[in-house]
Amino acid sequence: NRSIRTSLIRRRITRKTEKKEIIPTKRIVKKRRLIVAEVSGLRHFRNHIIKTMKVTNEDLSLVSQVAGLHDKAAFNELVRKYQSPIRRFFLHQTLGDEQLSDDLAQDTFIKAYTNIHQFKGTAAFSTWLYRIACNVLYDHHRRQRPTTDTDCPAVANRCAANSEQGMKMDVYGALARLADKERTCVTLQLIDGYPIERIAEITGMAVGTVKSHIFRGKQKLTMFLKQNGY
Repeated sequence: NRSIRTSLIRRRITRKTEKKEIIPTKRIVKKRRLIVAEVSGLRHFRNHIIKTMKVTNEDLSLVSQVAGLHDKAAFNELVRKYQSPIRRFFLHQTLGDEQLSDDLAQDTFIKAYTNIHQFKGTAAFSTWLYRIACNVLYDHHRRQRPTTDTDCPAVANRCAANSEQGMKMDVYGALARLADKERTCVTLQLIDGYPIERIAEITGMAVGTVKSHIFRGKQKLTMFLKQNGY
């Protein structure tokens, strides 16, 4: 009987010891995972910063060559690098009008070249370039305002024709429901992936104004997509 009791006591002690050891082990594992996640996040952030700095340094080098030496080859490199994003930006603002987007993109790069000496380097070159693109767009809207708006037959017909090509063109139909500044802010955030602070820099608007345009624009987009079965 004594041996049986002794054996039972030992088992209980062993079990209690095992239970006590399991709790800190789980905590340690959880803590290690958190540490690994934090380290991974820091590495990702570091890599992003390094990549951004590399791009910025490359742009600054090219800009200095254009401004100081009138190096057209250096400017052609900047055009090659940013031509597609700028053209895409205008495509979204003009609801898929390719010819107009090409013209506006060309105007943007011409203005960038002629005013390259005004670039101070306080913001990224891409931000400065997008700011020029926005000004070119605003100038276009001001010229067209008396005769054209997003409800005019020409725009409506283009959106209808585009919608036959699928979901991508349906997006232009949705964007046509937005006011000009709403469309600019929404597309810069949702399509180009810029944060609100960067959009404020690009457009020259206050952060609060950008947030308001994005909020109203998203509401209109959601309503349009729901009405059309999305």
